[in-house]
This record gives sequence, structure tokens and C-alpha cells, in this order.
Amino acid sequence: MTDFTEEDLDHVLQNQVDLRHRLVSKTMEEVQKIMKDLTAEVSVKDTRFLSIANSGVHNDNIKDQPALLSKWTALLRGRCAFNPAIQVLTPTLFLISVPVKGLMGYKERRTHQWRYYTLSGSRLLSPVREPEKLHQWLELESFANATQEWQDATVAIEGDIVPAKVVTVFREQLEEAIKSCSLSSKVSILDSAGSVVRVAVETSEMQVEAELVPTVELMHSWPKKARWPRLLQRWPSAERARCIKVLLGSIDEDGGCRRRCYRIVRQLKEDVWCPGNKPVITAYHLQTLLFWNCEKYPGVRDWKNLHESVLRLAKKLHKCASQRYLRHYFIRSHNLLKYTNTNELDDMAKKITEFLEKPGTYIH
Repeated sequence: MTDFTEEDLDHVLQNQVDLRHRLVSKTMEEVQKIMKDLTAEVSVKDTRFLSIANSGVHNDNIKDQPALLSKWTALLRGRCAFNPAIQVLTPTLFLISVPVKGLMGYKERRTHQWRYYTLSGSRLLSPVREPEKLHQWLELESFANATQEWQDATVAIEGDIVPAKVVTVFREQLEEAIKSCSLSSKVSILDSAGSVVRVAVETSEMQVEAELVPTVELMHSWPKKARWPRLLQRWPSAERARCIKVLLGSIDEDGGCRRRCYRIVRQLKEDVWCPGNKPVITAYHLQTLLFWNCEKYPGVRDWKNLHESVLRLAKKLHKCASQRYLRHYFIRSHNLLKYTNTNELDDMAKKITEFLEKPGTYIH
């Protein structure tokens, strides 16, 4: 068998995809409950951090990018989001944005002087060639209303809020919260580097990993580097927010198969092309790829045939892996695959090639 039929795709959707959906949904409910309890306890001890229950307070403003991605993810799952702070990267890997408090009135400064910090939060005196490899900072002067706590030496250096220092403080508070909430049997902190705190979480079905990232949610602010989508023939009017809202709210109202196509390709990615707990390509990459495909193929006719749509998205993914290039959908100058493992990308591209040669072997 070299090809697959619509019946084969329906079988995959009704069995493998739906089974994954139920498993991830159940796991996510448990992870969300645990993380709400832990971050609420952290917030009591250190008011600079908020519970994830408060995440996305300003998410009705569609210009808040984390909320946009969360709502998009929810639509692709076919249900409402559990929490705008949680993103499912793989069935066993979750990304959790922990909102911070006390940094209000952000205004992007016209002049910007580069400063450099190591992953441990130490300041470098001499510049490096690629500052994006190091963790950036926020200037306190950029906020009209920054509370005194953020000027503390535990998180700031000479007026710069340093992410590595913030993460160190958050990690210490999280360790205490795990004990206070009697969750030591369910949650354990893993070795971490950079701007995340990694934890292992025991759920009723399996052990999963969560990466917690302290996050500044900016109200009514969209980075200048981030462009809005180009407006193609069948897209809404030039009003930016309306463009995104309509896209999110009616992904398949025209009778298309975008969501089903995405879910099948995601299943193939997780089962065949790029399995494991730390894949080189995550759901975030696939969502970005689908964004680009929705823009390139905006017409309803382009999404009527599920068979053709799956193969088209698989070919696009193969091209990205082979060229090691996937442009960020909003920050167009950023390549999401710039620092990924090239050997893993090559292995994935090879597996997709085998799939494209005999897709019926994998979908039946």
C-alpha cells in the first residue's frame, strides 16, 4: 500500500487522535490543579509572582501574544482553553507562563544600549557576537509604575531586571511551596538552565514535565518587531484585532479541514517522525506552520480535501526540517529552528521523506 484513503484518515482521527486528546485533557486538568495551588502559595510568600489563575487578566485584548497562541491552541484541540498560561508542547511536556506583578506602564524606549548577562545572571563587561544566545533583560525605566520589590538586588543589576535572577528567586519559592502544599510526592524540581524552572509532575496516567517561566504580561502593547499577519484575499478587513479574532473564531466555519489536518500531522509527528519527551519539533512549531499555510492557502477550496491537505502540510514540514528554517509568524526576522539540533532535524526530514514515498504504510 503506497497511499491512504479518506476512510484511513477517519480511522486515525477516531482512534489515535481522539485517544491522545482524551489522555492529554485528563493530564492537563491534573497539571493545572497542581500548578494553580503551587503558584498561589508562591504568590502568598512573594507578591511579585501571581497564581496562574490570574494569568491572562488582559487576554481579552487580542494583542496579547501568549493569549493569542493559547486560544489558537485551544481551537486546534477542538475545545476551550483550560488556562491561557498553559501550552501543551507534547503530551508529556507543558509550558507554563507564571505572571509577575508590579511592572506596569511599559513603554518601549527609543534608544537602547546593549548589555549582556550570562545564563546564571552575571553581567559581562565585554559584548558577544550573538546577544540573542544570552538571556535578555528589562529596564526598570521602561515601566512607569515599577514597585520597589523589583529594584531589589536579588532580581536586578543597576536598573536591569535579569531573567536568570528572577528565575532563581522563583525556584526557591517554588521549592518551599511544594513542601507547604504537601506535594513532594507529586512534584519534584529538575535541573534547569536559563529562564525556566523544570519540574516533574506525577499524574494518574504518567509522569510529565512542566517548564515554568516567569512572564511579564504587557497590556495594550505589541512589540515593534512583531508584525501583524498580511491580509490576503479572503481575510477580514484591515482592522488588526478583528483579523485575528475572525481567524481564531472561524477556523473551519467555511467547511474546511484545517483542524483535522493539523491533528493528524501532529499525531504522525509524535508517533513516527519526532517521538520522545524532548522533540526537536513541538506543537508550537506545527501551529506556526499551520498559521503560514492558512495565510498562503486562504480559500475554502484549499481545505476541502483532507488527503491533499495532510500531504501538503507534511511537505511543508519536510521543507522546514531540511532547510532548518521556520520563520516566526509574528516576529518575521526570527528563525524558530536557528538553535535546534541539526542531526535531529535531518533524521526527522528523512522519516518524512519515507512517509511521503509510501504514506499508506503509516496511515491505515
